[in-house]
Amino acid sequence: MLCSVVMKNYYRISEVAEILGKSAETLRRWDRDGKLTAVREPMSNYRTYSKEQLQLFPEFNEFAKNRKFSGNFEKANKSYNVLELFAGAGGLAIGLEKAGIKCSALNEIDKWACQTLRKNRPNWNVLEGDVKDFDFSDFKDKIDIVTGGFPCQAFSYAGKKLGLKDARGTLFYEFARVVTEVKPAICIGENVRGLLSHEKGKTLEGMISILEEIGYNVVSPVKILKAINYNVPQKRERLILVGIRKDIDVEYHYPMPYEKVYNLSDALKKGDLYKSDVPKSKGTKYPEHKKEVLDLVPQKGYWRDLPYDIQKEYMQKSFYLGGGKTGMARRIGWDEPCLTLTCSPAQKQTERCHPEETRPFTVREYARIQTFPDEWYFEGSVSQQYKQIGNAVPVNLAKEIGFSIVKFLNEYYKKNQNNLALISSDKVSMVS
Repeated sequence: MLCSVVMKNYYRISEVAEILGKSAETLRRWDRDGKLTAVREPMSNYRTYSKEQLQLFPEFNEFAKNRKFSGNFEKANKSYNVLELFAGAGGLAIGLEKAGIKCSALNEIDKWACQTLRKNRPNWNVLEGDVKDFDFSDFKDKIDIVTGGFPCQAFSYAGKKLGLKDARGTLFYEFARVVTEVKPAICIGENVRGLLSHEKGKTLEGMISILEEIGYNVVSPVKILKAINYNVPQKRERLILVGIRKDIDVEYHYPMPYEKVYNLSDALKKGDLYKSDVPKSKGTKYPEHKKEVLDLVPQKGYWRDLPYDIQKEYMQKSFYLGGGKTGMARRIGWDEPCLTLTCSPAQKQTERCHPEETRPFTVREYARIQTFPDEWYFEGSVSQQYKQIGNAVPVNLAKEIGFSIVKFLNEYYKKNQNNLALISSDKVSMVS
């Protein structure tokens, strides 16, 4: 959906740090010293800064002046093809398709996810099985993009700079191997935010050095994209790792964030995101003892809203640990984005309870929160369906990433054509 943008009234610490060119720690120190005091944003209750506070800074006013943004849409100038690894139930693939990118092949090991892909897109080339068992050399010179949501695995650090051989036995090695075989113009890896700090950042550093070794420059900085900034009614974050083939002299730009934030009501009720209320579907239930506890939690409430004795009994050892643990015994409000969905909606102490009914979200509600189309059918048992949806990249986030890829490829091929025209013109001049 493309929408005109108005300046929002509240900005989170991470956003302000980027706008002002300061570290988040500097802003927290300013907050403690009373130099720039954070306030509670009314809807989300996050610590934020108001627009009025920030207007004291020239950097913010310059930022505000340049925020004329109407969307990331970019029409593809030619047919672009993607090979997707670790494809899951198709969240990323659908989003790229919506951005005009053709899916040439998808690899996935989970049989139910493969059945889901085939059920919904019989024309897609679904390669079922372990990525290690496939040779992708036949796709060389036929693929523009390789994508993959590889799991976050540690490497063995034999030296200061990792090479491809050091990653053997990990799924990132397979991702890099496929990129080497196919030689796309651009490769996109996506992962959880935790990859930034995994093994104190060494895992990500290793991945970057491996991509550089096989001929790809990694776009810096590696960014965390927040789904709520890309028309997704969910507080989900994904790390996006972008590699550009070294012979290509074109910059890649991450998709710009939208100002409008959608909430749970937008996901499950008729409105801008969907043309009808969420369809009825199957869903799991809470055990009776958990339901009795969650019955006591109000909308937007969590375990701290329970009576003290029930808090201790329900939380058990977690009660004595540090941190806010705000996802435990959590009932989502209609007027807020959902917390990040997990693979199991009744999973202990990561509840995302329906606003009015004391139950987990149904399969179709889960799918709506991930912005899957209502017609996208999931194969397997109810638990398998939840797993597929919970693991997916939100479709609308994937679409915006797709537009950014299309923009990059449009510029790349246009530059290529111009260079070929210049070479041809020089040859004609020489003959003359």
